[in-house]
Order: sequence, then C-alpha cells, then structure tokens
Amino acid sequence: MKIKTTLMGAVAATAMLAGAQAATAAGHGEITVAYFLEWPMPFQYGKVTGAYEEAMGVDINWVSFDTGTAMSAAMASGDVQLAVSQGVPPFVVATSAGQDLQTLDVAVSYADNDNCVVQAELEIDASNAGDLAGVKAAVPLGTAAHYGFLKQMDHFGVDLSSIEIVDMAPPDGAAAFAQDSVDMFCGWGGSLRRALEHGNVLLTGAEKEELGILVFDVTSGPADWVAENPDMVAAFLAVTAEMNEGWNSGAMVDEMLPVIAQDAGMSEEATAETMATFVFPSVEAQLSAKWLGGAAQEFMKGVAGVFVEAGSIPSAKDSYESNVNVGPLTAAADM
Repeated sequence: MKIKTTLMGAVAATAMLAGAQAATAAGHGEITVAYFLEWPMPFQYGKVTGAYEEAMGVDINWVSFDTGTAMSAAMASGDVQLAVSQGVPPFVVATSAGQDLQTLDVAVSYADNDNCVVQAELEIDASNAGDLAGVKAAVPLGTAAHYGFLKQMDHFGVDLSSIEIVDMAPPDGAAAFAQDSVDMFCGWGGSLRRALEHGNVLLTGAEKEELGILVFDVTSGPADWVAENPDMVAAFLAVTAEMNEGWNSGAMVDEMLPVIAQDAGMSEEATAETMATFVFPSVEAQLSAKWLGGAAQEFMKGVAGVFVEAGSIPSAKDSYESNVNVGPLTAAADM
C-alpha cells in the first residue's frame, strides 16, 4: 500500500505547525473561517447576509478548501481560526499528531453524501467486492472518505496492499474517474455526484451506518484561540444554530435556498437534492449523549484506531475528551 508514508508526512508537518496558532488574522479585528464549496449548508445564508459579522463584531474572511486535512494545516499555521464542516477523520489525524484542535459543534451528518464509487464497467458491487483487488483508487487521505474506504475494504475483506491508492482531493478524483484514469473514487458533495454518473456505490448510507461507519462533520478551531475568544465562538455557533433552525423548520427554506445555492456554486436543484441527504442536529441534540455528550469522543477514538491499524498514523491518543469543547455551544443555547 502506498498511503503510509504520505499521510505520516502530513501528520508530522501538521504537528510541527501546531504551536503557530494566531488569535486573529493579522490581529486587526478580522478572522478567517474555512468552508467547502459545493457543500451547501444553512450557515451560508448567514455568511452571505452578514449575520456572523453582526453577531461577532469582527470582519470575516471566508476561504474555501478542498479537504479537511488542508483545514487542519491552515489552523495550525494560524491562517484560519474556525473551520466549518471539517470531517472527523482529518480532525482525528491532526489531534492524534498533537495539534490542539477542539470540536465545537456537530455541523452536519451525511451518511449518503460521502462514499466510494466503482466504475460501472467493472460490474463490481457488494456481492463481488473481492474483485476490487488490483484496482486503482482515488482517495483523499486522512478524510472522512478515507476512513469510510478503510472500513468498507475491511468489511469486504479486501487486502489494502492489493489496491493502488492515489491521494487525490475529491474534485481531482472525480475528474480522473470520469476519464477512466482510476477505477474507484472516494469523496463527497458535487464530486461524488459527478462520479456517480460513471459508477455505483458498494454500500448505501444506511448500510454503512449499520456497520458503524458514521459520517459527520464538526465546526472546529484551535484550542488556544477558542479559549481566548469564548464569546466570539459562542456567537458564531448561535448564528449557525439559528440558520439550521430556519432550514429544519421549513420556515425559511424558500428564502434560503437560492442564496445557499449561489454561494455554494451550485444550481438550486442540485442544492436541494444534496441538502435532502443532510441532517443538521439541533443544539439540544448535539449536547446529548448521542453526539458531543460522549458518542463523538468514542467515535474519534475508533477512527484513530482504524487509522493506526491501517498504518496511516503512528499512534492514537488515549482519549479525545479534551478535543471536544461544549462550553461555547452551551453558551450559544442561551443566546
């Protein structure tokens, strides 16, 4: 398998950067927040309307990223203060390496919107997944898609050393998949939709969840910056919660959809279809044992164990409790 050296190198680089976290972008009342394009979420309505700036009292520089691992590196260097919808696996990779990041909320759950797709011409599905030996797979290393790939291959008994794994961000992987340059694609969002035009999934979202392959993202930030700016973080999470409620209740969907679609770089139809596969938990649900009240921390430990077993990271933490901070979200509930 060809992923071990690459991911370990990324882990080492992230660890070296971990002490360089900055309080604000250039210290002039501006912060930088990371997010994904083609990943439509209710928060984007608040992003476009300026609700976050108004609540937090700072200017926000919104920067799009291709992967959660890139978000970790940007937070380590001090270039980003908050990351919206960072996947749990890249978060775990970074914190396992020593980067002091904290999960601040559950941004979205999306078992059906992160998956691996096999070229249709190979005629491989769950019934004959053993035939994947020898394929070439585009996998964004250290991400939720990577974790899901490892768990699925383990479930089907496919030897990882029999697969040629190429580290590719989802947009690049989808392009390579469309050109028949790779046999399997793993990724999410718009890239996943494009890949599905040329292939099929091995397991549905529901089938993955039955195997314990949870897929959810978090809002994360450097622990030092969060500790120095708890009110600002709570205000950010409160706006996110308000946007989620407006969407979940249906009360603001008609108003929010075109704004979110334009900001995500998608059509309204594709945005609606994508968001129909998303779950945005309420603050009350997020603070429960199902999520940040215990299950998320245990899941992080499990993700780390899978990566260690696969040789992708050298070691896991004894516990990820310190990497989940519910203080700001609890405060946001009272705003």
